[in-house]
Amino acid sequence: MLTAILAQNQTYTPPTYFGLVVVLLLVAGVVGWIIAAVLGFARARAFGPSTRWFALASVCLIIYHLQFLVLAVGAIQNDSDLVLGVGAFFNLFVVLASVCAIIGFVRLTDPR
Repeated sequence: MLTAILAQNQTYTPPTYFGLVVVLLLVAGVVGWIIAAVLGFARARAFGPSTRWFALASVCLIIYHLQFLVLAVGAIQNDSDLVLGVGAFFNLFVVLASVCAIIGFVRLTDPR
């Protein structure tokens, strides 16, 4: 059944706004996570080591967003090795970010 689904050659026409929305959301995501990382590292001294873990999670999500750029370059150049190599580890930095966030929450020691 899966081979029958994959064997269909269908062409999809994206809406005219598709590229603009994708690029704007990626840029907004990168800028937001850069701000979060900078604020996290700047405030780590005042708020303790748990803040540093949240900043590291932000850095992981910056790298996750930058993987889209690498995938786009590979797709434009028709470099399947690059696309599949990056695509194989696509969610690695999301997993690392979640681990950093979990450690940050565990290390929060000042209940109010």
